[in-house]
Amino acid sequence: MSVKKLAGQTMWYGLSSIVGRFINYLLTPLLTALGSDQFGAYTTVYANITFFNIIFTYGMETAYFRFARDEKEENVFNTASTSLILTTIPLTISMLLLQGPLSRFWSVSEHPEYVIYFALIVGLDTLSTIPFAKLRFDQRPKKYAFTKLANILIVVGLTVFFLNICPYLIKNNIATKWMGWYNPNYGIGYAFVANLIASAATLILLAKEFTAFKFTFDSALWKRMMIYALPLLIVGFGGMVNETIDRTMLPKLIEGTEKFKNSMNGIYGANYKLAILIVLFIQTFRMGAEPFFIKQSTDQNAPQMYARIMNLFVIACSFCFLFVVCYLDIWKYFMRADKHPEYLQGLVVVPILLMAKIFLGIYYNLSIWYKVSNKTMIGAYITIAGAVITLIINLFFIKQYGFVACAWASFVCYGFMMIASYLAGQKYFPVPYNLKKIGFYLVSTTTLYFISKAITDQLDAASYRIGVGTIFIAVYAVIILVAEKEEFKTFPVLNKLYR
Repeated sequence: MSVKKLAGQTMWYGLSSIVGRFINYLLTPLLTALGSDQFGAYTTVYANITFFNIIFTYGMETAYFRFARDEKEENVFNTASTSLILTTIPLTISMLLLQGPLSRFWSVSEHPEYVIYFALIVGLDTLSTIPFAKLRFDQRPKKYAFTKLANILIVVGLTVFFLNICPYLIKNNIATKWMGWYNPNYGIGYAFVANLIASAATLILLAKEFTAFKFTFDSALWKRMMIYALPLLIVGFGGMVNETIDRTMLPKLIEGTEKFKNSMNGIYGANYKLAILIVLFIQTFRMGAEPFFIKQSTDQNAPQMYARIMNLFVIACSFCFLFVVCYLDIWKYFMRADKHPEYLQGLVVVPILLMAKIFLGIYYNLSIWYKVSNKTMIGAYITIAGAVITLIINLFFIKQYGFVACAWASFVCYGFMMIASYLAGQKYFPVPYNLKKIGFYLVSTTTLYFISKAITDQLDAASYRIGVGTIFIAVYAVIILVAEKEEFKTFPVLNKLYR
């Protein structure tokens, strides 16, 4: 494959992932406007979906890629598809039969039908896993991107229809004879309905790929695929523990009514969304940087290049951090704190989560060492250790400190993974990272945040607080321009600033 073709395919995959995620993120104000308790139920259910996705697919997608490369692709495709179908049906039925106990366990006992939506969504998404993988294997990124974006646009469009347009039609007595099916009080439940319809539509769009398989099963091949895939299942669980376990443990460990538990989870989930700016940047960076890093790994100057990119990455993340924390007076409207002021309780976790995400981004940069030195098991051990840290902190501190403990668990987990990856990487693939500069960037960023917060806490007018935040962002920009003078001189656009 040519570099030009690879870049083109990466663009399409990036479009479907990053743009799609951003579009989906725009639903946040609509969902949070329903109240923290309803948004909390939504947060809890979708946090659990990520774990069940791993159980339902059990690493078969990656196994398909691995074995389709060396075996007869048609045989691998048929075996993988048959395997997922044969396991998805009983797993889905089991969840449907257990909707009562599961709804109580997830603190949504008043809506056991959420479990039905949940089971069907996961089941349908699982059935589309191998068809999506085949699109990637056959190098058909345009259909892949179109289908992924179509799924998200259907979710967004139907959610807006159910939660905005339908109430408007009823309120203004428009098409009332057609609206008998609509329940204005069902609220967040319609978000699950929208997702279920989108998952079904996605499978229909993939009908050609889904129905292309033959119901055949190569047991010997399947055993080898499972041996390869099961360790990935463990690693996948570790990663999901780090990412979402806090939103499943929080409503289980805090005390209070089911509505209170969901409210606390909703407050935390809404403020967690404010870290999306750094998350999107990290995801965008990874899509471009990961293949670039691997390709350049044999170059004798690769370590110096990695170190240089790390500096620029941390600088960019630091600006993202300040852009969020200095403009919280604007961002809080995004989670509809104007309508539901209880969301403001969670602002305390935003800087903690933002810095945790920066640590995660640095870890992704550092992790190139085990990918190019074939030490992936060490990377798996680091991820699992991080998951253990997350579980322990949440288990022992959520009851006393609530969602603040969840934020600190992410901070400590990703901080540990960052440090552990650096230390191990310097042994197997040394890179001359400038730790003094990186430390200076992070310390100066947090110092400016604390100083600006000390000042803005004394100001009543939001416009003044925003103005102060802008000044501190400008101060950081000057600090970076001075500290990275020689680096930025190599950029034609920035070079003019130093003349």
